[in-house]
Amino acid sequence: MTDIVTLNINEKVAEITMDDGKANVLSHSMFDQLNETFDIAEKEKAIIILKGRDGLFSGGFDLKELSKGPKEALELTSRGSKFARRILSFPTPVIGLSTGHCIAMGAFLMLACDYRVGVQGQFKIGLNETLIGMTMHDFGIELARYRIPLNYFNRSVINAELYAPSDAMEAGFYDTVIKIESMESNISEITQNFKNLNMSAFVGTKIKSRRALLELLDECIENDMRMAV
Repeated sequence: MTDIVTLNINEKVAEITMDDGKANVLSHSMFDQLNETFDIAEKEKAIIILKGRDGLFSGGFDLKELSKGPKEALELTSRGSKFARRILSFPTPVIGLSTGHCIAMGAFLMLACDYRVGVQGQFKIGLNETLIGMTMHDFGIELARYRIPLNYFNRSVINAELYAPSDAMEAGFYDTVIKIESMESNISEITQNFKNLNMSAFVGTKIKSRRALLELLDECIENDMRMAV
């Protein structure tokens, strides 16, 4: 199997990079390899930096797999939801780093991360589901509701508005937007801030503060599996 996800661990920081050579679509193969690398990072108790290649985080679900049929679409959607939930409850910090476009399920993965970093440039970020004819799944709606400010919620979830990086920060997709030339030093500072934390207290507070959300998202995953596509 071709590696479309690579892992590099150094000083308790796991850099996980998605790169399928195309749109970094979230397919079953991509989720298989993402989960494998997260398993390793979890055993190593490493802080994760989840990123795509230069210019692209992810273009969202693999539309070829989604179009195979209702059953296949539900299965892939469920895998995406479960992986985003894994990020939300992961026992070490997960930093999302987008050096480019971040669309649809790719944007949901970014929303799930503990700290979200975007890079300045001519990029599009957002949830385009209603633009391409997909009714938003319950999981996506509730994760977006948790992260996106009320004045941007309708624009982002219902109207499928896509944003430039600086606007995406205002809309709740990023915590900060940086210049590409200062990325290395910025990411080093962010990871060091997480290293300074007591990890037991971090994960305890993370889970407690998100308990109601995680329970709601579990219900959404079950509901979405019964939904017609």
